[in-house]
Amino acid sequence: MPGVIYKKEREILEYIAQFQKQYSYSPKLAEIAHATGHKSISTIHSIIRSLVQKGYIQKVEGNTRVLKILDQKIVDAAIGLPPTIELPLMGFIAAGKPLEPHTDPNATFHVSASMITGKKIAYTLQVKGNSMVEDGILDGDYVVIERANDAQNGDIVVAIVDDSLATLKRFYNENGKVVLKPANSSMEPIYPNSLTVQGRVVGVIRKY
Repeated sequence: MPGVIYKKEREILEYIAQFQKQYSYSPKLAEIAHATGHKSISTIHSIIRSLVQKGYIQKVEGNTRVLKILDQKIVDAAIGLPPTIELPLMGFIAAGKPLEPHTDPNATFHVSASMITGKKIAYTLQVKGNSMVEDGILDGDYVVIERANDAQNGDIVVAIVDDSLATLKRFYNENGKVVLKPANSSMEPIYPNSLTVQGRVVGVIRKY
């Protein structure tokens, strides 16, 4: 585990990460000094040596212009990327069909860590069909699901209807009767005889 990092060390690390993102190589010591407000290049050299000793960066042999940052979280923060988490990609959900498992049982999908609470098991599914287009969930989108066996009015849920068919719909309890409503004005609501809620949608991701 890397050692304690101090403010000046973090500033230099973040500058190196941003510079590398823009130019694909590391800045010179003089460039680091100028950007971080240090007058002495020897000070920068000392701080970089400390970062190497603490395990935050690594010098690449044979190339003095490459400093490999070993802490990816610092790199992501420096270039404005939010922390991510890897979730299992469980398969496909298509309205009125059984859940279809993904062809690769080990498939995963990276999502922003801010999408989930971390209090429940989460996973992702890929949407097939247009039953939720008016809520901005399109065919081919990925939905982030937190496991749950209950729902509140208006929640978008993954549910098993009548013991066999899976669906992605908004959940409502109207006068004691469960209704699953599509977000597509050309489709009718579902009034299931039995219903098992498997999870609630907490995020939607679209790949272009």
